[in-house]
Amino acid sequence: MAHRVVVLALDPVVAFDLATPAQVFRGPYSFAVAAVEPGPVPTSSGFAIVADHGLDELARADTVIVPGYDSIDVAPPAAALDALRAAHARGARTVSICTGAFALAHAGLLDGRRATTHWQWAHLLAEWFPAIDVDPGVLYVDEGDVLTSAGVAAGIDLCLYLVRQDHGAEVAARVARRIVVAPHRDGGQAQFVEQPLHDEGEAGLEATRAWALERLDTPLDVAAMARHAGVSERTFARRFRAETGTTPLQWLLARRVLDAQRLLETSDAPVEDVAARVGFGTAASLRQHFGRHNATTPTAYRRAFRTTA
Repeated sequence: MAHRVVVLALDPVVAFDLATPAQVFRGPYSFAVAAVEPGPVPTSSGFAIVADHGLDELARADTVIVPGYDSIDVAPPAAALDALRAAHARGARTVSICTGAFALAHAGLLDGRRATTHWQWAHLLAEWFPAIDVDPGVLYVDEGDVLTSAGVAAGIDLCLYLVRQDHGAEVAARVARRIVVAPHRDGGQAQFVEQPLHDEGEAGLEATRAWALERLDTPLDVAAMARHAGVSERTFARRFRAETGTTPLQWLLARRVLDAQRLLETSDAPVEDVAARVGFGTAASLRQHFGRHNATTPTAYRRAFRTTA
C-alpha cells in the first residue's frame, strides 16, 4: 500500500497551502482531502474546494497535513481535534503548514515541542500557547512525528523535505524539477530574506554560489568565496545572508550533505570516497555533519535509499 497522505481542510482553508501537498505528494503516495464533513470547504481566497472525505479518513492516514486557515482565533471543531489526536496517537506523522500550527496547538500536539508558523502570527502562537517553544525565524521545524512550517512557500520546502526523508534526495529533486522549485532549502534558513535591490552595476552572489557548487570537493571556505565575489569577507557574509537567509558556512555544509546523499543513493563508492568527493575530507567528518542534518549515518542512509543506476 502506498503511503497515504491526508490533508485536513479547515474552514476557511488557505488554497495555496492545500495545493502545495496536492502537487508534491503524487507518484509514490496516495492522497486525499478530508474535512469535518465531506463536501465544499470555503477558502480564504473566496472560492470553495471539495473535500471527498470526512474525519474518518484521518484514521487511514500515514501522514496528516493541516494547511493554513484563517479562523485561528477560534478552536477547530472538537471532532477535528479528536481526529488529529487519534491519528497522532496511533503513529501518523502530523504536519502543519503556516497557520495550520494553531490547529495542532489546539489539539495539544505541540506542547513541550519546538514549532513554527508564519512570522506574522508567530507571536500569537507563543502568547496563546505558552507550552510551545515557538521559533518565528525558521522555514520549518522537524520534531520527529510532528513537523511545522512557516507560511506559503515554506510549505513547499517542508513537503519536499518529507519526500526526501521518505524516498531520498534523488526522488525529492525530481519532484522539485516537476514543480519548478529549488530542490532544497534547509529548515533552519530564515523566513525573512531581505533580497535587497542591488546598486547599479552590483551583481548578486548567485554566480559565486554556482561556482562553489562546482568545487565542493575542494577546501572551500568563506574567504575563497569572498575572493571569487570580489568583496571583503564581512561584506560577503552580510550580502550572502541577505540573499539566502543563511550563512555561507551553513549553506556550504548543507549543499555538501545533499551531494553526499545523492552519491550514497546512486553509487557504490565507499563512504571515505564520498566524503572526499563532497569536500568533507574524512569519513568521520562526513558522519558528523550527515548525522546532524539527517539523524542517521551515511551507511544506514544508503541501505534505506540505494537505487539501481
